[in-house]
Amino acid sequence: MPSSERPQGTVETGRTTASDRSGTGLIVGASLMSIALGAYELVPASVTPLIRKSLGVGPSSAGLVVSVMFGTAVVASVPVGIVLDRTDSRRAVAVAVGVLLIAGIWGWFAATAGSFRSLLASRVLGGIAYVVVWNAGIDIVGRAFDASRQASAVATFTASGPIGFAIGQGTGPIVAATFGWPAVFPVFTGLAVVGLAVFWPTSRGLGRATDTPTPTLQDLRSVVTNRQVLLVCGLGFLGYALYLFVNSWAPSYFAEEVHLSLAVSGALTALFPAVGALSRMTGGLLSDRLFGGRRRPVILLSFLVAAPVIAGFTAIRTVPVVVAALLVAGFAIQLCLGLVFAYVRELVAPEVAATAVALLTSIGLAGAFVAPIAAGALIGATGYGTAFVVAGAVGVVGIALAWFAPEP
Repeated sequence: MPSSERPQGTVETGRTTASDRSGTGLIVGASLMSIALGAYELVPASVTPLIRKSLGVGPSSAGLVVSVMFGTAVVASVPVGIVLDRTDSRRAVAVAVGVLLIAGIWGWFAATAGSFRSLLASRVLGGIAYVVVWNAGIDIVGRAFDASRQASAVATFTASGPIGFAIGQGTGPIVAATFGWPAVFPVFTGLAVVGLAVFWPTSRGLGRATDTPTPTLQDLRSVVTNRQVLLVCGLGFLGYALYLFVNSWAPSYFAEEVHLSLAVSGALTALFPAVGALSRMTGGLLSDRLFGGRRRPVILLSFLVAAPVIAGFTAIRTVPVVVAALLVAGFAIQLCLGLVFAYVRELVAPEVAATAVALLTSIGLAGAFVAPIAAGALIGATGYGTAFVVAGAVGVVGIALAWFAPEP
């Protein structure tokens, strides 16, 4: 249907149109599920001392309770995306929420029994639920809005990630003090069910791209060998690497080099992901409204601002200026972290969009998984100054990649 003939207040998705109200409900429902999964993913970090004491494990093993979900996402994301492109992703989301319920209850029983291996196994199951909801959510939300609003919609959905992280970090100790620390695993599953209840009626007809054939293996192979897709995935890798580098090591830097208390250091660092809720939505709005649907200028701006701020971070000693730099870096880095997911699905045919999103998720989270480990080794060998300069250099590589990035 030509744009001049479309009814006002609707968005077109193949043969399916959704009203503005149902589109808003779709984003709200999908975001609530993602917030629940994000909180479930990070909440063990807020009770690490209790995990170590109760299960008798060291810091590395305790950290694995969180990082195993990132590792699972890296491995499982592309297979999940391929399945989503060949099935009804709306129903897959419902199954994933059911899997999350099982994972949360399993984790609670395993933690109560003191079984570390069983707890890790439950987290692997939760990681699979996470990538299904994340990949399918991006694909369905992106499909529900026309090109003029797609980046804004997808970026708004991806803002659920830092919101979930902040909720997990902030409420974990409260839940542990009230119900015992094993309760942190099942406590957020109820929010996912509420999200599914909102998502289900508003996503009707959006389980698969309409008027498109079932993708063949050759179609799917073309995604993972597409140079434009791989370039955007590389931008995602660099963005997530910088995001997790600062998230992981800023608290230690504040405590050891700026001589702030651990409590203050943690509170300041929490501002870094928190500003992402606004930043990710802003990235989509800038792309859709200011740049007329172009993605490259926002990605380029993200790395242009973040690279020098991170590289010079350790040269700043005045606490208010350090806080300002942290907020600027957090806002700049996350400008691109929501936008790249809208970007990558626009580079491929609709029937393989979920596979493209899944590939970006896998490669991006690989950056999130590797960066804190590599940074820790570098800090141990050369100190914080060199590590932050190297991170700034990573941002310069992002500038170079963004310069050559294609427009969808």
